[in-house]
Amino acid sequence: MRVHVVSDVHGNTEALARAGDGADALIVLGDLLDFVDYHQHDQGILGTLFGAEKVATFARLRREGTREESIAFSRSLWSSLDDPAAAVADAVREQYSALFGAMTAPTYAIAGNVDSPDLWPEFAGGDVRLVEGEVVEIGGLRFGFAGGVVLPAGATIRRSNPVWRPFLRTQEEFDEAVGKLTDIDVLCTHQPPALPELTYDVVARRHELGSSALRGLIYAEQPRWSLFGHVHQPLSTRLRVGRTECRNVGHFKVTERPHVLRW
Repeated sequence: MRVHVVSDVHGNTEALARAGDGADALIVLGDLLDFVDYHQHDQGILGTLFGAEKVATFARLRREGTREESIAFSRSLWSSLDDPAAAVADAVREQYSALFGAMTAPTYAIAGNVDSPDLWPEFAGGDVRLVEGEVVEIGGLRFGFAGGVVLPAGATIRRSNPVWRPFLRTQEEFDEAVGKLTDIDVLCTHQPPALPELTYDVVARRHELGSSALRGLIYAEQPRWSLFGHVHQPLSTRLRVGRTECRNVGHFKVTERPHVLRW
């Protein structure tokens, strides 16, 4: 059995169309959308709506400015549109139409934080199966799926952007979903377990969010593999925890290479 796994596609439709080549199945671990493209400012949803120059300013403020400056500039962008929510929804649907159409192999998909999973049923079907919160048998192995990113305990979602909300989950909600993934051979999530080698991004120089519930499940269940993305430049792409091989499957937008499972 050969299964290809990708995460953090961020709008790379051409590479996604090749991701299932030669595979019996394709697993997508989320972040399909290219919302803010920090490398190609004319790309992504913000680039489509506001142009490269304004996205470049936004990116600079995110890097060098204060939080207040970034929020103020963001609000000025949205206020320049007659109906910003409708404009974003149209741009999201346009990307999803191309991205879901590029999934050619039998596909099992969950959303990342840079996704709008409420829209996914409009585009899934056929060979694309949405498996959030499910345990699915693939080639004789049990795969458990949980998408999104969990907020730290006590945190709330900052709605500085009134027109789009990332897929962030409360700790209670996410922990409940993870608790249902029992007797699994492969754990498939967007975010990593809360292990510092896996959550630290060496370019951003900070720890991204990891899940203590995922870490606990790995200790308790000892699945063969734990597969995830979210951290684009991790300190370690792989880590052995008992019998479990924890593996960041890579920033697919950049690498354009799926992670390959064989058994």
